[in-house]
Amino acid sequence: MPDKALPLVISAPEPRTLELIFTPPQLARLRKHYRIVETTPEGVAALPAETLAEARFIIGQPPISAETLEKLKALRCIFNVETNLLNNMPYETLFARGIHVVTTGLVFAEPVAELGLAMALNLARDIVDADLAFRQGKELWGGDGNQTARLLSGADVGIIGFGDLGRALNRLLAGFRTRTKVFDPWLPPSILIDNGVEPASLDEVLSQSDFVFVVASVTSENQGFLGADAFARMRKGAAFILLSRAGVVDFPALIQAVKSGHIVAASDVFPEEPLAKDHPVRTLPGFLRSAHRAGALDVAFKRMGDMVLEDMDLIDRGLPPLRSKRAERETVSRMRSKPVDRN
Repeated sequence: MPDKALPLVISAPEPRTLELIFTPPQLARLRKHYRIVETTPEGVAALPAETLAEARFIIGQPPISAETLEKLKALRCIFNVETNLLNNMPYETLFARGIHVVTTGLVFAEPVAELGLAMALNLARDIVDADLAFRQGKELWGGDGNQTARLLSGADVGIIGFGDLGRALNRLLAGFRTRTKVFDPWLPPSILIDNGVEPASLDEVLSQSDFVFVVASVTSENQGFLGADAFARMRKGAAFILLSRAGVVDFPALIQAVKSGHIVAASDVFPEEPLAKDHPVRTLPGFLRSAHRAGALDVAFKRMGDMVLEDMDLIDRGLPPLRSKRAERETVSRMRSKPVDRN
């Protein structure tokens, strides 16, 4: 088939790259079946009118104005490979035209859940600090090194948010026989029950859990909703593990709750990234830190390529995308998570 007859794809996945998302064989397959026009997110609107008119797919989540969308006559699907849906395009018009907006965020669920589990085990058994003490010749042997230790097995666990990440985490926790309560106001109780967890209020999750995992996306309704009152309601010595986005937490209040000794905490995300060198959380005892690396595995990025290629094939055959998660008209414009600026 001559190149001009191939469907056109606009590629603007910054900060991702096609080489990051696709394996060499996947990328070869993409280039064999599609013409690729690579640009920056900001450069999409400046593409020639004939290019915009031919584009069947967009890889990335560039800002799209109503005027630009009007020129995208053949557009069938926008593949958001950054995961966080941004309120940067006229979703109502997209939905009205039958254009899919999908995210490949599912690829991060398992790796983030695994790191979250590791964080919980560390907070329960003080693994990192015990290792550092050993290196310094200050280790405590036997029971002396377990003054604050506890078991995750059989513990009371709370999960705030129950999307792909929450469900992946719940699958891992099943082996620990935890008693798990979940708060997610966007889900009916039956879905939670079908996943083997107990639907609960936010207060119940906070006040009745030994470990609280936060995996909720930031929305227009929940920015900073976990603050001083929330931390005060937690059991003394409970562990708070933040895995989704820092925007759902009042971070100074979290720092104070840990500093006071009321709770211990771990986080893979922070209000500013990278974090200032003098930020107080860097040296805070009882706080386990990870530099937004939970999901950034090459195997996860490459799974994106699989999802994109399979869904492109489905759409080309007149079928809906099934591998990627479709944005919902009722919730997409309410998302407020910050996009990442590095992989």
